[in-house]
Amino acid sequence: MARAKKKSVLEIIEFSRASDIPFNRIRLSGDNVRETDIDAGLDDLAHDIERREDLIQGINVRAVLDAEGNETGDFETPAGGRRYRVIARLVAKGRFPEDGLVPCIVKKANAKTSAVDDSMAENTFRLALHPLDQFKAFKRMVDGGMSTEEVASAYFTTPRYVEQRLALAKVSVSLHEVYAENGMTLRMLEAFTAHPDHARQEQVWDAVRQSYNKEPWRIKSMLTETTIPSSDKRALFIGLDAYIAAGGPVLPRYLFDDDENGWLEDVPLLDRLVAEKLKTAADEVAAEGWKWVAVDLELPYGYDHDLRGITGALAELSARERREREKLRKEQERLEAKYPGNAELPDEIDQRLGEIEKQLDAFERRPVIYDPAEIAIAGAFISVDEDGELVVDRGWVRSEDETVEGETPEADGGGDPDGEIDPGVERTVITIGGHSAEPEEDEQTIKPLPERLVSELTAHRTVALREAVGANPHIAMTALLHKLVRDTFKRSTTGAAFQVSVREVYCGEQGIDLKASPYAKAVDERHAGWKADLPADDDALWDWLHALDDASRMALLAHCVAFGITALYERPNPHSAMGISERGLRIRMAEADRLARTTGLDMVDAGFRPTVANYLGRVTKPRILEAVHEALGEDKARLIDHLKKDDMAREAERLLADSGWLPEPLRLAPEESALETSAEPNGDDVALPDFLAGNDDEDTAETADDQPMALIAAE
Repeated sequence: MARAKKKSVLEIIEFSRASDIPFNRIRLSGDNVRETDIDAGLDDLAHDIERREDLIQGINVRAVLDAEGNETGDFETPAGGRRYRVIARLVAKGRFPEDGLVPCIVKKANAKTSAVDDSMAENTFRLALHPLDQFKAFKRMVDGGMSTEEVASAYFTTPRYVEQRLALAKVSVSLHEVYAENGMTLRMLEAFTAHPDHARQEQVWDAVRQSYNKEPWRIKSMLTETTIPSSDKRALFIGLDAYIAAGGPVLPRYLFDDDENGWLEDVPLLDRLVAEKLKTAADEVAAEGWKWVAVDLELPYGYDHDLRGITGALAELSARERREREKLRKEQERLEAKYPGNAELPDEIDQRLGEIEKQLDAFERRPVIYDPAEIAIAGAFISVDEDGELVVDRGWVRSEDETVEGETPEADGGGDPDGEIDPGVERTVITIGGHSAEPEEDEQTIKPLPERLVSELTAHRTVALREAVGANPHIAMTALLHKLVRDTFKRSTTGAAFQVSVREVYCGEQGIDLKASPYAKAVDERHAGWKADLPADDDALWDWLHALDDASRMALLAHCVAFGITALYERPNPHSAMGISERGLRIRMAEADRLARTTGLDMVDAGFRPTVANYLGRVTKPRILEAVHEALGEDKARLIDHLKKDDMAREAERLLADSGWLPEPLRLAPEESALETSAEPNGDDVALPDFLAGNDDEDTAETADDQPMALIAAE
């Protein structure tokens, strides 16, 4: 008869019991495995135990046996040696009684594991706290009433560190979940603290999660792309306090970058404040009698080219000022002699030398006195440096303002022999950003668009065309073949073995909004992607290109060809010595239209919207009303025709946002017009339209014919 199998029974675990044992009955065990750097971190642990006046975790002990195997009443600790050493310190300081009771886990006498095993296990099976749990814990402690300083002191860190962790705790919960699952790095999570809006954070994550480029700088850039950093020269020039006082909102300070104190969200407000402050400075300089004052936030390189500089004399110092300067120099020499150049200066001495240097520099930068006769024909440039400081460069004469022998300069200028402004003399011409600073409230006619604005608008079209062609290898190949065939059969060149090249055309005239446009971002992203894949060595590059599949080769070809595209408007040079000719400009615009038509580029679909910054704030009131009338009808235009210029521009931006309306330079010209222009056999003598012919950058809108004309950029 077969015997039934005996069922296995699981052994029930019985934990060791806890007990309070006098400290003087406990000693360190020789079986504790921690032998290296045994004092490391004890100060921090002692501080924490003193702060909370308790142990969070008891000490593991075993009974000490005598030679016969009997318990002696003493205990040793193989696991908990650091806590034992800290308690010993507290006893030595008188903070804990020598026979004070210590909570202990008393190991059973018949334990299966050795003391060494227990010590090893305690120091091995530890899991550090996940950073996300630390963020949330800090937040709960602060929400519970602790200050950041108290939390920092308790955990031996800095208040800045705690503030950073609190910022991380405020990031969207969905992004916390991604981070917890190792879907993003800590640096990436830090970047999301740049913007407090959870919806915006999640929107940016959705945009980059499948991208090859998820670098923290890109995340931060996308979160703040419609803002201005507080380190921007415009923000420094105005001052954060003035911006906030004007009602401007500011994103919280980015705590992971010492150089960034937040972002200014209302860019139009900031630009208006900058323009107002620059206009005030220009008025003050104009009051000195200069013929013209040119104001620009960014003066171009070589802005004084072909201008004659006039010299003046520094204002004479009074006797008191000379004595003060001499006194400062002697003090400076005395301090420098007392402390050699290689010696470390005391703080108060270093500060005093800085004050002396600043005061002496003020003497050297005292006002320059110019001849009133030269002031009458000269002008000044006003700008802002990278530190947000106003820069005034006076005393420049344009060639057309040079006095002819026998003429009296006062007849044309803004000053008289006494240095005062004569009310009967022509007022100083002030331009800001190449545009007249005079108010346009009384204008009732539609003025032609300023050339600079046309250039900026066509820069948008150029970059959008690059994106469209770069995304369409077939059209890019057609454009390349078109160039090769023309070179081969019409205008062959000699020299290199293969002369085809692509030269990236830089959009010199561009608005501040171009880099934030969808098409500019798309071009930059595609370029960065290819750049990351390209081998650095030219020979390796050849092999890499040779091994590419046809689809990748065509895509890369399209990207490279696109960088040679330009639809930029430039002022034609009638002599064609330098720059582009009138005929060349017409051909350029016609070919740009052909590319736009072939790729199906629509600037509205590409993401362009007329705003105060890129169009509406740059044109006259009649132009604004014309735009609203064209897009939405006369009734909508009447709703805003009573507003002041700035208010009208802002309201028009709102009305036109989803209307599909485009400024003329961004519209696609009728196909017949483009073909006729391109087919002209000899168009060098064909004049440009009146709206551009013969106009100056500074006063295009003031001197051109009042009749509206079709823009060359759209033909």
